[in-house]
Amino acid sequence: MSVRVVVADDQEIVRTGLSMILNAQPGIEVVGVAANGHRAVELARQVRPDVCLFDIRMPGVDGIEATRALAGPGVEDPLAVVVITTFDLDEYVYAALRAGARGFLLKDAGPALLAQAVHAAANGEALIAPVVTARLLRAFAGAGPVPSPPQPVEALTEREEQVLAKVAGGRSNAEIAAELGITLSTVKTHVASLMAKLGVRNRVEIAIWAYETRRVVLKHGPP
Repeated sequence: MSVRVVVADDQEIVRTGLSMILNAQPGIEVVGVAANGHRAVELARQVRPDVCLFDIRMPGVDGIEATRALAGPGVEDPLAVVVITTFDLDEYVYAALRAGARGFLLKDAGPALLAQAVHAAANGEALIAPVVTARLLRAFAGAGPVPSPPQPVEALTEREEQVLAKVAGGRSNAEIAAELGITLSTVKTHVASLMAKLGVRNRVEIAIWAYETRRVVLKHGPP
C-alpha cells in the first residue's frame, strides 16, 4: 500500500515539483496539495494522509503553526509531518521540531532523500538532513543557558546512551543496528525504553532532549 502524502507550499511551481517527484517514487502517492497552512491543516484533517510535507514560510498559518495543529503536544491523534525549507530558514528548525515535526529537509534534497524522509515518517521514524543536524548542534553549542530539561525517570543504561546519540544524529533504526552491531528489534526496544524514561512521544523529541542536555557533542569542522 502506498504512503499517502499531502504537500503544502505557497509557490505553485514548488508544489507541482514536489508532487511530481513524490508520485514518481515507488510506494508514494500525493493525495492532496495546499497553498497555505490553513488549507493544509483543513485538508490533512479531511483526508488523514500518512505524511504531511509542509513548507515553513506560508501566508497566514505558516508551516510551524500547521505542524503544531496536526502533531503538537495535546493533539489526540497526531499526523506525521516532514518540514521542508531553504538554507536561510535554519533558525526555524528547533521551532518546527518542537511543534511536532518528524523530519526536516532542505529544498535542495534530492528525490532519494525526500522519499526516504517520507517513508521514515510513515514508519514512525525521523529523518533530519545531516547538514541541518550539524547546524542545529552549532546553534545549541553557541546558545546561552536553556531551561533545565526534565531528567529521566530512571537512569539510562550505557547502551541507551549510545542509541540516544545515534538517534540525535538522525540515524534510522537500521543504521543504528548496523553501527552498534545489534539487531533491529533490539534497537526498537531501546528506542521505546528511551521514550518511556524521557517522557517523550517520538524520536525527534528524543533528539531534542539529547541536544538540551548536551548529551550530543558537537564535532568541529565541516559537517
